[in-house]
Amino acid sequence: MLHIKNLHASIDGKEILRGINLDVNPGEIHAIMGPNGSGKSTLASVLTGRDIFEVTDGEITFEGVNLFDLNPEDRSRSGIFLGFQYPIEIPGVSMVNFMKTAVNEHRKFRGQKAMTAGEFLQLMRDKKALVEIDSRLTNRSVNEGFSGGEKKKNEIFQMAMLEPKLAILDETDSGLDIDALRIVANGVNKLKRPDNATIVITHYQRLLDYIVPDFVHVLYNGQIVLSAGKELALELEEKGYDWIKKEVDQVQI
Repeated sequence: MLHIKNLHASIDGKEILRGINLDVNPGEIHAIMGPNGSGKSTLASVLTGRDIFEVTDGEITFEGVNLFDLNPEDRSRSGIFLGFQYPIEIPGVSMVNFMKTAVNEHRKFRGQKAMTAGEFLQLMRDKKALVEIDSRLTNRSVNEGFSGGEKKKNEIFQMAMLEPKLAILDETDSGLDIDALRIVANGVNKLKRPDNATIVITHYQRLLDYIVPDFVHVLYNGQIVLSAGKELALELEEKGYDWIKKEVDQVQI
């Protein structure tokens, strides 16, 4: 599904990603962990086409298509979803209109007819129940006046509505209390299918108590320096990232 080879990216002349290699297949959940400044959010931004980053080397293909040939809108329509670390408020734009426009734009891209009002409202009801989001949130403007946890729940609701092939969740667990964390994680788990995949970017092992990854990757200094199963997250929780730094420094010596 997703193939990343020797990816290098910079911002304002400063190299952030220094040779990322990663393959993500349908049905898989990949967790990317690492200390602040290691390049986790930069990787998410490059995958989704944020233009403040300059890709200086490497390749990314998504379902065999060169991702660099697609603008951010077409990456989204092709099935890539980004759950933001800091979701923004859009005052005056209702959630219903926002989601109806997004869903029908995706359907149009796939050559499908636009949903009728009745079909769309039924879809909203189904997805709200699936991810346990309250109607009082979906009846308001996008994220306006939402708490941090409510914004993250809303991201998962949008993910449920759009049914992406690849979901990238950039520190979705940041700022969540235990109840909100459970609801967000349960939503992600319920949306997992054999034909989709998820990349979970996080600092902490606690999210992975709820979303069990198939693979855990440690991103350090712009490179994936270690990959293993879910047990790696527990090791990081116990030893911290200084352990990774010592391991990398020894290899470089």
